[in-house]
Amino acid sequence: MLYDKTSIVILRDQLTQKLKSQAFVPHRVFQGGDTQTLAAYLWPLRPRDRTGDEERLFQVEPGSQVLARCRWQLNRAEHPTIVMWHGMEGSTASAYMVSTAEKAFRDGFNVVRVNFRNCGGTEHLSPTLYHGGLSGDLRVVIDELIARDGLARIFIAGFSLGGNMVLKLAGEYGDNPPPEVKAVCTVSPSINMRASCDLLMRPRNWIYQQDFLRRLRWRIRVKEKLFPDLYDSNGLRRLRSIEQFDDRYIAPMFGFESTDDYYAKASSLPVIRRIRIPTLMIHSQDDPFIPFRPLRDPSIAANPYVLLIAPEHGGHVAFMSAKSGNEDRFWAENRLVEVCEAIGSAA
Repeated sequence: MLYDKTSIVILRDQLTQKLKSQAFVPHRVFQGGDTQTLAAYLWPLRPRDRTGDEERLFQVEPGSQVLARCRWQLNRAEHPTIVMWHGMEGSTASAYMVSTAEKAFRDGFNVVRVNFRNCGGTEHLSPTLYHGGLSGDLRVVIDELIARDGLARIFIAGFSLGGNMVLKLAGEYGDNPPPEVKAVCTVSPSINMRASCDLLMRPRNWIYQQDFLRRLRWRIRVKEKLFPDLYDSNGLRRLRSIEQFDDRYIAPMFGFESTDDYYAKASSLPVIRRIRIPTLMIHSQDDPFIPFRPLRDPSIAANPYVLLIAPEHGGHVAFMSAKSGNEDRFWAENRLVEVCEAIGSAA
């Protein structure tokens, strides 16, 4: 179903009322942004990726492939499908990816979890790295699922950096999205990469930045062994920030003039105004390293296709709730699946 200005407003109002009735109430112990974020990351009861899902490679450009893990319902073409992308230095095995997949599959969805280039142990599948604006890779995956698998009801989901990518793709579709794409859902999306980088580099976020840098340094060393003509790890330890890493490796590899040029062109914020697909954005106001301020941009509120849910608390891709009813504590994952179900029923 393609929505006109009247029908999309009706849908957004219905979803708003539904979500208001299930407002986020944070865990009584983990209240602040940092405690939410770290508790969700370390939570011992999170599912592990032991599903044995079907592995599938998508060629996103000549010489580069990405690995997806697919869980199909019987007669897959008759079921809706959620296609998900993770955050920076995450993978299909990230706890929020596995948990959301389990919930979606239980509710009747096919689930396709997709790694960025190099992630999930796939450094050998591409000579390049990945970056936050590679929406073209996402487009290839979606196009193949439509053309080859005959999937007619697709919901695109992204977390953190993956959220930025799916929003960028939705904006790039503009007035002509594939009719098979029914909705977009994001959790903690980094829609302004310059603002996200600046916040991550603040002293208070040292622990987060160092964790990302540790993983990125390791990845460069792996890539150097696989592609010695393309990578040089000399001086790698002297890189003290994500921006320095992007300046040395990402910007030149992908033809950007500078890190500022990269962040500007890779950010989804400039194209969110062009989205014409029902879109959910969940973002806490206390996210410790992906700032909420860019989501106050007037273009977001002005677009009737975009519904922003902004709890005061929730941290980054966390939203650990005071447990309620039969749900687990991961509120944003539950709302993401619920919204896909609601839009699927209306489509």
